[in-house]
Amino acid sequence: MTLDQHPLGLLVLLALLSLLPLIAITTTSYLKISVVLILVRNALGVQQAPPTMALNAIALAVTMFVMAPTLDACLDAARQAAPGQTPVEHATPVPGRTQIARILSVAEPLRRFMLRNTRPEERERFLDVARRSWPDSMGVSAGPDDWSILVPAFVVSELQAAFEIGLLLFVPFIVVDLLVSNVLLAMGMQMVPPMMVSLPLKLLLFVVADGWGRLLHALALSYRG
Repeated sequence: MTLDQHPLGLLVLLALLSLLPLIAITTTSYLKISVVLILVRNALGVQQAPPTMALNAIALAVTMFVMAPTLDACLDAARQAAPGQTPVEHATPVPGRTQIARILSVAEPLRRFMLRNTRPEERERFLDVARRSWPDSMGVSAGPDDWSILVPAFVVSELQAAFEIGLLLFVPFIVVDLLVSNVLLAMGMQMVPPMMVSLPLKLLLFVVADGWGRLLHALALSYRG
């Protein structure tokens, strides 16, 4: 049977394709990497360099590097779940359930990736909230490894880690700003904007320390593939 014979399946497929960018952001390393890069740019004090589009491209490139093993495993699962590769069951399968089962089997490596990179306490928190707010039948059957629990827990874990990294990166640049302001004040140069002096110093510090390379390497190594 084809999708033309099942309009509902075609609608579900189109809906998934339209949500694909959001799904990619919330289930991969892109969220944390992009947030960290934006925080670094703000810490440097340069609002337009690199531009936002360039930061998104850099985050996408590092995300493809981090997610390469997971995507390769998903492709292998997709080949195994192809209709021609699965044995024919004696009972006629339900088309909708068959497609959902295939999608879940293909996405299983992605689920394992999120499990390895999600904080257990976040999963327990969302599971507790689900058991309190969901209907009893759903709350009792919910588990910490379910997609409905895992995805929001993964998003919160990524945001928390991104802001922790951003805070650590902000500290040395704030120290430079404070030192420059105090030196200018002590020299009686109140009319000189501190940013005019601190910005080149911060850029020099970041370049000498190989900031972009070390940061991107550390972000890639922060994931357990």
